[in-house]
Amino acid sequence: MTRNDQIDALIGEAEEVTDDISDVSWMDIPVLLVFAILFVIVALQFFTRYVLNDSLGWTEEIARYFLILLGFLGGVTCGRLGKHIFLEFAYHYMAPKVIKPVVLGVEALVTVFWGYAGWLGVELAQRTNSSMVSVQMPKAHLYYAVALGCAGMAGLSAVILVRQARRPAQDIVAAKLPFISEDT
Repeated sequence: MTRNDQIDALIGEAEEVTDDISDVSWMDIPVLLVFAILFVIVALQFFTRYVLNDSLGWTEEIARYFLILLGFLGGVTCGRLGKHIFLEFAYHYMAPKVIKPVVLGVEALVTVFWGYAGWLGVELAQRTNSSMVSVQMPKAHLYYAVALGCAGMAGLSAVILVRQARRPAQDIVAAKLPFISEDT
């Protein structure tokens, strides 16, 4: 496969639009719900500010917190689908025999990071006694939800770590370097 064929394949994959939702799981329901609520809140904020010329004070703060939730809960979906970003170019400079140990080390590091972030989120939630400014709701609820998202990413990273450890090294190399030619 030539370099132009590789580029055309990547562009074709990026431009493909489909209505297939077969990859949606039950784990995506909280993310979709948070996104729908965030959409309604931002639409309400827009309508009251620019149409009624009298914005609701609580919409900005609540939208900010829902955006935080969307980021951390959406990370669980990205982890489930294996869509988190990584430095793909680095694998091109490694010998194929070291790619599997590097992948396992990185996945172990990611698992520990998200587990620790979840732990810190729980500690922060336990120490927080303040409420949100515009709505009488404890901020600790937000921190517990963030900790739950971190724990979910840690759990999925652990599952991916076990799956990668069971895979043969050549399968991991083929997945990380999909466009490597046989003669190079």
